[in-house]
Parts: sequence; C-alpha cells; structure tokens
Amino acid sequence: MPALYLVEQQTKIRIRNRRVQVERDLSPDAQIPQSQNPETQKSSNPEILLSVPLAQVEQVVIFGNVGLTTPAIDAFLAQNTEVVFLSQRGEFRGRLVGQVTPHVPLRRAQYARLGEPEFVLAMAKGFVRAKLAHQRALLQRHNRERGDAEVAASIASLTHALQEVERKTALSSLLGVEGAATAAYFKGLRRLFDPKWKFDDRNRRPPRDPVNVLLSFGYTLLAEACSSAAQTVGLDPYAGFLHEVAYNRPALGLDLMEEFRPVIDGVVLWCLNGGQLTPEDFNPGPPERPVILGPQGQRRFLQAYENRMEMKFTHPLRAMQFPLRQCLIEQARQAAACIQSGEPNFSGMGFR
Repeated sequence: MPALYLVEQQTKIRIRNRRVQVERDLSPDAQIPQSQNPETQKSSNPEILLSVPLAQVEQVVIFGNVGLTTPAIDAFLAQNTEVVFLSQRGEFRGRLVGQVTPHVPLRRAQYARLGEPEFVLAMAKGFVRAKLAHQRALLQRHNRERGDAEVAASIASLTHALQEVERKTALSSLLGVEGAATAAYFKGLRRLFDPKWKFDDRNRRPPRDPVNVLLSFGYTLLAEACSSAAQTVGLDPYAGFLHEVAYNRPALGLDLMEEFRPVIDGVVLWCLNGGQLTPEDFNPGPPERPVILGPQGQRRFLQAYENRMEMKFTHPLRAMQFPLRQCLIEQARQAAACIQSGEPNFSGMGFR
C-alpha cells in the first residue's frame, strides 16, 4: 500500500489486534493510572482516526507532534516497516529502520568505488545527464502550445549543458555545469506558473513563496523514497557519487532523486495551475517560516504526490511497466549493477 502519512497533530499510533490504529491523544486533564498498561488501558472513548492491518503498512511518515508507542515501534521494527519523522512543515528529522540488509559484498564494492575517481565522475555524469534531460522534457512538454521565448531559452540552455556534461573531466566542473543548468531551468519553470503565485526563483531555508514551499516539501518526500530504494537493494544510502559524502546526508539517495525532481515539479504545477490548491491554502508566518501550507492543503498535496507515485511508467532496462515508486527501486538496482560490474554506465529513465 502507499505510505501512511500522519499529519493530524496531538495523535498517537498504537497497535491493537495486529492493526495500526491512530487515535487522538487524551485530553491533558485525563488521568492514567500508573499501574495500567498504556497500550491496553481503556481511554475515555478516544477518537479513532485510522485503523489498518499492520501487515499492509510498509512505510509510515510522521509530521510533527504524533506519538508512537513502544509496542508500535517494536511491531514496525519486527516487520521492517520504515518510520520517517518530519517536522510539521515537512523538514526531515530522522528515520526508524530495522536491521541493515545483509549485502556486505555489495556495500564493500560501493565503498571501494568511492575511491575510484573515474568511476565516481562517470556515475555522477549519469545522474546529472538524467536530471537535465528530464528537466528539459518537462519544459518542452509545457511549452509546445505556449511558445514562450524565455522557456525556449531555458530549453536551449539545458541542451547546451547536456553537451557540456560529456566534456567534463572533474567532478567540480561537472557540478558547475549542473548548477548553471538548474538555474536556467528554474527561469523557464517560473514562466509556467500564474503570476499570482509570485514564483521568481528557487529559494529555500526558508522557502519564501507557495511554489517553493511545495517544491521543498515534495523534494523531502522524494529524498526519503530514494534513500529507502537504495537500502532496499542493499546499498548504503549515505555513500553517493554526485553528492559529497557527509555525516547524516543520504548522498546516494540524493543522487538517485536527481532525475526524479521534475516529477515533483510537475505535481506542483498540477496542484497550483489546476486549482487543487489555492492561495487560501497558504498563510503568512514568522520570519523563519514566512509562508505556511495549511493542513487541508497539505493533505491534498500529499494525495497528489501519492497519485503520481502510483502512476505506471515503462522502465527502459526492464522493458516493463512499474509504478513510479517501483521505478525508484529499479534505478537503485541499476546503480548496484554498475557498482558490481565496475561499468559506470548509469542511465536515466527518459521520461516523456
């Protein structure tokens, strides 16, 4: 089943009769006898918001103040259900995962490849090439009828950048090409949004307009999905090639997500241009968080994201149709094959 997203604040996850049950927390005035087991005690008719079979839950994504009982933690660990903790506004906080997959030879090879500069550069080129090609495809698709000159200029810049990628002989210069191309892409992307959204550029920490709020939110979800995909096939999600290896940064997860960023961009376009979200879904906030997505808007965006992740695409290497979520795993599997074979010929999916 799709990931279980929990956005309702002041709630708690319990396990009851092998079912994941989300209940609204007891009121502050309620008293729980210390001798009573908090997992089995009868509260004063708690409101049950959700109840699903435990066996169907593959991932839980928690936003903000949602409690998780010890028996629930134990049950999730026992069946390798990943729990992702985000702040209420969607910033990554941490993950609860079970045992590391027993793929020692693969991970040894992965770490060894990190010491091979030519292999690292070739893999990084594959990730950048896939990203730029998919960004260009999104702009081309949306500009066929518009004929916007600025979007066309961005498409030309991306085409030139793709040619430059092949000429680069150092990771630092490759990153320079990728950065300049991404800036050009967002100049074109902004033209696809109604001016009422006040989207002028890509900004974050904090995002200053609704478009950037949604982009940051979606990229956070995507990064976690790609990190999970890497771990699913036995790779270390923290040992990447394009992104610098740093403490607590899922570098390989970020590598894998690069080509799928335009998927999030497309979801944001659909939500804002299609009326699924309106300006009323966003509220002003403090300086450290100037634009806040309201809870109803958050739920609608999550639904749009999940709908896109369930869409089927043909994976070019497998020549089969998979939901996009499975395609993330197939791309992670391709990266693993490159590592094992020593042939860094990673290729993107080629979205159209």
